[in-house]
Parts: sequence; C-alpha cells; structure tokens
Amino acid sequence: MKHFQVMSVLLSYPEQPMLDWLPELDDALVEASDVRTALLPLFDYLAATDLVTLQENYVATFDRNPSHSLHLFEHIHGESRDRGQAMVDLMEEYKRHGLQMEGDELPDYVPLFLEFLSQLDEATAGRMLGDAVHVLAHVGRKLAADGSPYAAIFAVLERLSPVAAETLSEPPVRDMDEALETFGPGADGAEPLLTTPSCGVQPVNFHPRGSHSRGAHATAHAS
Repeated sequence: MKHFQVMSVLLSYPEQPMLDWLPELDDALVEASDVRTALLPLFDYLAATDLVTLQENYVATFDRNPSHSLHLFEHIHGESRDRGQAMVDLMEEYKRHGLQMEGDELPDYVPLFLEFLSQLDEATAGRMLGDAVHVLAHVGRKLAADGSPYAAIFAVLERLSPVAAETLSEPPVRDMDEALETFGPGADGAEPLLTTPSCGVQPVNFHPRGSHSRGAHATAHAS
C-alpha cells in the first residue's frame, strides 16, 4: 500500500527533505502506474517551485482556507460535540489496529489518516477509505475549483475508493463555548469535545447525523 504512504508525504507541509525524496517517492509508485500518472502534475509542481513559495502556497491553501482544511471532521461536524467524539473514535480505531500516534496532530489530519491506511491490509484500507471518501472528495472538489495541484491526490483517493462519493452538506456552525452552554461539561469537568467513549466499540462517525452516507501529521507506528 505504498501509494497511500507516498500521498501522505506529498500532502504534508513542504520541507527540503521531502523535496530531496521526490525521485524516491516517484519510484515507489512504479507498480501503481495509474496513480503515478495522476500525480505527475503535483510532482512537477513540487520539483519546479522553490521551497519558500511552496510553503507560502501550502499555508494559504490549507491553513487559511477552511474549505480546504486537512482535518476530515471539520468539514462534517464543524466545532460541534460530534467532532470531538468522532476524533476519539478514530483514535480508538488506530489503536485497535496496533497503531500509536506520535506528535501533536489531531487524528483526523489527512496525511496521518493516509499513513494509517498504508499500514493496513487491502480490504481494511478499502473499508476505511470508503468510509472517508465522501469528505475527501468534497475537499478535492474545492481544491480543483481553485486550481490547486494538490487536488490530484484527492482525485486519486476518490478513484481508489470502493464506494462512490456522495455530496456533503455544510457542517453545523457551533463553537466550543456554545457546545459547553448546550451540553455542559462532563461529570469530571471535561469539555464535551474531549469526552472519551464510556464503553464498547464506537463506529467512526465520518458523517453528520441524518446523512445517508456513512463511514490523519504525526506518524503512525505499529506497536
């Protein structure tokens, strides 16, 4: 599943080591020719653009434009209570597959999620990608409309998915203060977005309640 790992690296914040690895990353896709062909414009962009410009464009694209956010649950849950619970559930999914997060990124960060997929067997990776593809395709369409070369990654993910992407509605607008006022803190005083599941296996909620659809940059390592 090297293609997921390659896309994880390409979608990360540009640093000189990543640019130095571009030939190796390209070589890693030699057995996935369709993926390699689709990603060639992104490879060309990264190879032909100076590092400072790449970094400035990356920040403008992903950090300053919420419609391009690389945090999956932001597009479906906004700042609602459901977003925090979905992140907890996704972390539990990582743990069930023997993966541990390192660093301070949230679990729904797309490069981390792709790194996770790269370490799964094909069937499990397909299931997880099929769950998340509706969000990934949504981000991809926004990037494509703005002419971003990063849209190629999301187009590839949509093609690899065993499930056809459905259109997402806009996420609920509710900030942390409103969530606290509405739901109140937990019994231990914790904010609602930080509440952990009480028991049992929780499904990863990649979609807002009522949707007909269903269902991360730190590094994930097998424990």
